[in-house]
Amino acid sequence: MTVQTALLQGTRLLEEADIAAPRLTAEVLLAHTIHCQRVYLFAHPEQELQQVEWLHYGRYLHERMQGKPTQYITKRQEFYGREFRVTSGVLIPRPETEHVVEVALRVARGTGRLLDVGTGSGALAVTLQLETGAAAWATDISPIAAALAADNARRMGARVGIAVCDVLAAIGNRTVDLIVSNPPYVPTTQREGLQREVRDWEPHLALFAGQTGFELYERIVADATRVLRPGGWLVLELGFGSRDRVAELLHTWRDVQIEPDLAGIPRVIAARL
Repeated sequence: MTVQTALLQGTRLLEEADIAAPRLTAEVLLAHTIHCQRVYLFAHPEQELQQVEWLHYGRYLHERMQGKPTQYITKRQEFYGREFRVTSGVLIPRPETEHVVEVALRVARGTGRLLDVGTGSGALAVTLQLETGAAAWATDISPIAAALAADNARRMGARVGIAVCDVLAAIGNRTVDLIVSNPPYVPTTQREGLQREVRDWEPHLALFAGQTGFELYERIVADATRVLRPGGWLVLELGFGSRDRVAELLHTWRDVQIEPDLAGIPRVIAARL
């Protein structure tokens, strides 16, 4: 079995299983199998796979055909130009969340101390610490997520303190200049409408906020007034259709800004205490 044949067969199997981007997925899984970059596959189409490599590739294809996200198979996801380790215990970082980083860097330039609430893989906390050099903290209610975030921080040389707690419970009064968060915002009533890769594989603790989808927004905004220093910024990712309600929660704050994503959908809201 050559690299070229493996890619052709893998692509066909994924197509038949209605997997999105079947060719790209086959390339990513095969590159993961033989521990190389995707470009290596194009340069060596005639390379013969070892039996163990074919067996692993077949297992990865089967897992993807069953709906398991590619990132949970490879245990990797790029975010803001850096490669983060991900497992099924954390939400997969999305490109849309990079807008939170961009807004935070713009509004809180020169921040000395920042906090990421519900850090998951640590993508926001690690990225902002490395980009700003600020003292960084992160919280997550899941010990599994906290451990993974700490591991990502160590691997990348980011100085991030991790606390296992509910939202901001472990953070002292008036201690940070910037709070960022991509909180759970999917209403539990919308569970069945999610893609199976999300609904069946990503952690529900990181997806669902409650019946309305605004439960975590309400708690974060309310407690942020205790944790932020005067003039500090709160930057939140917005779920689809959540702009008006979250903006209402921030009606007593200053300098409220709403940032759309590349599709023009309101994606981030920022406000100053």
